[in-house]
Parts: sequence; C-alpha cells; structure tokens
Amino acid sequence: MSRIAEGMVITPDVVDPARFRAAVRRAREYGVVLPTFSELANPPACDLDRIDPDEARSENLWRVNWYNGPERRRRADVPGHIVLPEPLTGVKAPIVVLLGCRFPMIGAHKVLPAYAGLAQRLATGRFDPAEHKAIWPSTGNYCRGGVAISRILGCRGVAVLPEGMSRERFDWLEKWVAYPSDIVRTPGTESNVKEIYDKCAELEKYESNVILNQFSAFSNYMAHYSCTGAACERVFSHLQSRGGTHRLAAFVSATGSAGTLAGGDYLKERHRTKIAAVEALECPTMLENGYGEHNIQGIGDKHIPLIQNVMNMDAVIAVSDRMSDGLNLLFGSDVGREYLVKRRKLDRALVEAFAEIGISGLANIVASIKLATHLDLDADDVVMTVATDSAAMYGSERDNYRAKHYSEGFDEVNAGEIFAGALEAITDDHIVELKHQDRKRIFNLGYYTWVEQQGVRFEDFEKRKDQSFWRGLVETIPAWDRLIESFNAEAGVARSAARESVGA
Repeated sequence: MSRIAEGMVITPDVVDPARFRAAVRRAREYGVVLPTFSELANPPACDLDRIDPDEARSENLWRVNWYNGPERRRRADVPGHIVLPEPLTGVKAPIVVLLGCRFPMIGAHKVLPAYAGLAQRLATGRFDPAEHKAIWPSTGNYCRGGVAISRILGCRGVAVLPEGMSRERFDWLEKWVAYPSDIVRTPGTESNVKEIYDKCAELEKYESNVILNQFSAFSNYMAHYSCTGAACERVFSHLQSRGGTHRLAAFVSATGSAGTLAGGDYLKERHRTKIAAVEALECPTMLENGYGEHNIQGIGDKHIPLIQNVMNMDAVIAVSDRMSDGLNLLFGSDVGREYLVKRRKLDRALVEAFAEIGISGLANIVASIKLATHLDLDADDVVMTVATDSAAMYGSERDNYRAKHYSEGFDEVNAGEIFAGALEAITDDHIVELKHQDRKRIFNLGYYTWVEQQGVRFEDFEKRKDQSFWRGLVETIPAWDRLIESFNAEAGVARSAARESVGA
C-alpha cells in the first residue's frame, strides 16, 4: 500500500524529533534559512545581484517566488507578465500571462511546489537528509525543481519522468543530479502518468526513498494558493491602477498536477473569478472521460490529481496539441516572427516576449481565447493565465515539428497558415461550463487512481468534495510559517547573517 494512505495531509507538527534534529544540522551546515509561505508570497527585499539565479546556492531560495525581474537577478515590484492585445487574440478581453520562466534554477514555476514539499518534510522531521532520498515523480519541470531544491538543501534528489519528454529536460537533469542513476526514465511521454506511479511504487519499497508526489502533495496546493493566487491579484491591481474598470473575470490553467489551479481558488474567493481547467483534446479526460496521447508537455492527463479542487471549477476546455506545437514554431522561428511583425503589424517587443512562453503556456493562451469567446467577455474583463516555463525548453520539439510538417522549408505562407488555424480560427468548441453533476462526474474519476490504486482511505477521498476541506488547508498556512521559523531558529542561521551573505 502506498504511503499516501498513511496520512493524506501532512500537519504542521514535528513527528520525529531525531530526524528533525538531523535536518536542522544539515541546514546549519549549508547555512540555509527556509523561507516561509508568507515570504514566498510576499518576498522581502534582498540584493541578490551577485548570485547567479541558475547556481546551486541557498540564496536562490529567496528567488523562489513570482517577483523576479526579466534578468532574474533583481526583485520586481510586480510579477512578470505579458498582456495580450486584441490584434493578436481576436478577443476584446485582455489576456494576462504570468511568466513562470523567471523562477530560479529551472526557469519554471514548478520549483515553488517542490520547495514547499521538501520544506514541510524537513520542518516536521519526516525527512533526514543523511538517511533519505527525495523521489520526484513528474513529466519534467517538477522533477527538475525537486532535484534543484534537494541539492541546495543538502539532500539527494531522484527525478522520475517519461523517457519521451523534451531533450532539454534531460540535458538539464544530467548537469544537476548527483549520479546518472538519479534520472529514472519511465515508458511513454506526457500521457503516461500511471507508469510514473508504478515506478514510484517500486522505489517506495525501500524505506530510504521518500516520494514527493506533486499530484497528491497538498503543499503544492497551498503554495500556489498563497503565492500564485496572490501574484495574479498583484498584477490585476497593477492593471487597475493604470486606469479602466477591469474585473478579474477568469483564471485559466492546464490541469497538470492541479497545483496551479489553486491560484484560481484564491481569486474566486476574493473576486468571484471563474476557474477553467485545460486539458489536451487528444486526451479529453475531464471532458469525455477519455484517453489518448498528446504533446502539450507539462500538463499530465488520464487521471484526476488528488489535490485538484474539482468541486470549485467552473469550466473545462480542451486544446489540440496541433495548436500549441504550431504556435511554438510560429513564435519560435525567424520566419514566423517576421510574419507577425510585418504582415500582422504586431509590436516586435510583444512577439519577442513569447520567448518566455513554453508549449503549455501557449495551450493556456488558446484556452483563454476560447473562454473569452464563449463568455462574450469584453475589454473590462481580464482573463489571467500562466506560462509555466519558456520556449527555451522546447527547441527540440520545434525542430521535430518543423521536420515532420515542413520538411521542404518553413516560409511566410506556412506562418500565415498557422496564424489562421491556431489563432484566427479559434472558436468556443470543446468547452463545457460545469454544472454540479459535471463536477461530481470528474471528481468520481479520481476514485480509481487514489482509492483503488494508491490506497487513500475512502473517507479521506470524499472529504475533498466539501470546500471546508480546502479552507482548512489554507488556514494551516500561518501554523506552517511558525513551524518553519522554529526550524530556522533551531538551525541558528540568523536571518541577519543570511541577508548579509546576499548583500542585503
């Protein structure tokens, strides 16, 4: 039986004093001060100019937030974002894209839930850095984040991911893992999440392996609720301050591990924002109880994550990977960019900014356009979405797509065809506004993964139907902050000394 069944939610209590002390010693040895959830959501001013954001340094923990500038060295007053205008999207509603590529070390926001998960285990005595290995199951970015955080905190991290993911993911991992065997390749690609679980079940037989499963770790939900939700709100406030009577109409995000969707819960509570979950049309799990394979890397499928607050969702949108792959080539090629600037008269800075948007971000943009079309949103209605990572992670995928579809060359006519097919032709097809019965249907799909396969108690699984369960998670965040502060105090690495070390 999976250890998930032993305790679905980790509480902010020290359960093993000996392991807690071992983690404290390692933090003292590495000079680590753990940021709290509140500090991740509203980071303190730190001068990190001298520290390379891609270096394995403990100071980079203070960059695990949305407030990094374009060069990722200085703190920004407003989280990095792009506002997409009507000439590009074809809809009046401004679509705002938060840029996850500005997070440190991995250039993706998945480092945020990775940090939250390991920090919780260290602070509660559930992980001994000298005894345990952190196992990070993922389709790419989360396991990279886990390996980076493990290394910074003096722990050994093991990445588990499908062998068919982008070459760039493996290139990065090979530079960061302690041993080549710490990269575990499973069969398949983006759609093969169960194969990842099966490998983790094998690894879990060894007591030294601790599985930090983003699909079931509620630290993932809490980090995105408090940090991503607040970041979206900060950007929205910034837009309001520049004039207009905007309302935060919708939050759109690919499901993936469902952590990012927690940002929508934060916004819905404060702004009555609608929450739309995105999946691949080639694998319409929520939309049609379906299955299949696709190439929108980073979003996972064929199951419902345990941390997905299904009963709070308002819509499901399916996007074809033909659109995201095509847009990856359009915005990622010289021919495509010149077409957009010269023929479509788009601002060059806007077009070049798409270098900060990866494949799943492109899918989120298409879904946002679909939703804005479906809901007849106007210029006062902001649609907020997220780009997990940048186009830099998908150069090999771009080359593969070009070779498959444009082997004789990619020209301006081809660029126009992609623009017409992947942007101008967007309608509100493959979208469902959820009624209570729809939510129940999607919720029930999770039973087969989590109760039958992973051993979660039925009573614990059912608790997640009630919004009081999710509010209860959020209400523990102050207690987690206090526990992390106690851990730091025990480690004896004074905050003042930590600030001096980064030149604050």
